[in-house]
Amino acid sequence: MLKIAFDDIYIYPLDKDHRFPMVKYELIPQQLIREGTCNQSNFFSPEKINDNYVLLTHEENYYRRFSNLMLTEKEERPIGFPMSRSLVEREKIIASGTIKCCEFSIKNKVSMNIAGGTHHAFSDRGEAFCMLNDQAIAANYLIHKNLCSKILIVDLDVHQGNGTASIFKDNSSVFTLSFHGKNNYPFRKEESDFDLSLDDGTSDKYYLKKLKEILPKIIDEFEPDFIFYLSGVDILENDKLGKLSMSIDGSLRRDKFIFELCKKNNIPVQVSMGGGYSQNLKNIIEAHANTFRIAQEVFF
Repeated sequence: MLKIAFDDIYIYPLDKDHRFPMVKYELIPQQLIREGTCNQSNFFSPEKINDNYVLLTHEENYYRRFSNLMLTEKEERPIGFPMSRSLVEREKIIASGTIKCCEFSIKNKVSMNIAGGTHHAFSDRGEAFCMLNDQAIAANYLIHKNLCSKILIVDLDVHQGNGTASIFKDNSSVFTLSFHGKNNYPFRKEESDFDLSLDDGTSDKYYLKKLKEILPKIIDEFEPDFIFYLSGVDILENDKLGKLSMSIDGSLRRDKFIFELCKKNNIPVQVSMGGGYSQNLKNIIEAHANTFRIAQEVFF
């Protein structure tokens, strides 16, 4: 069974004119249940996280001050969310969900988090809606527990996973791959193990061609025993924060290729949703929902 991390705390209240579409975390589960792709038994509510697992990734001083709402105004400003106790708990629950997802992936070959993909969180700071790096935390958890030894992070959000790249820059056990918009945030990019910077207006044909050329080769050479997939849909044309021109169908074919490749190579995969800021909320929900539909089709 496909297991999906979700909790009502994911839906953090924001001002109605805030550019982050928080409502998607409410609408995606509703859509999946309404259409029959999933039912209530597919979803689980993550437990409180063990702080020691977070500290495998984040510096203790940062994590302590974040947890106690002691970040400075200068540190809070790049995050982009109003800080509160509930936001801190939200971030911890999301990270806990990704850790638990890994256990389900090892058992069932795939699992998903309705939220997560907080790849702009560095070990010592947060930025761009990201405070705790859920997939980095989960990757270090797997290594710490000796559950996996070689991990591949496939980050296909339109924005480079700068926090993830920084966290693992000297870690030979984790290979970081990022396809991202050349002219998108972050404007000062970190160095992943493999980066592909895409021109404005990149469409389905070129994107999928490069993905199919590059990813199988990396898997063959690195031989990961676990994959994290950040399936951001801010690659879509008309995304407010992206500059690519992918279609909803192109995004679906991207997801299907990733899942079929993982299945073919018998590699467990955990999926976090990442970004999606289309001017049309229906497009965001449809593109994200496709990721769950394809996971069900390929693995179950």
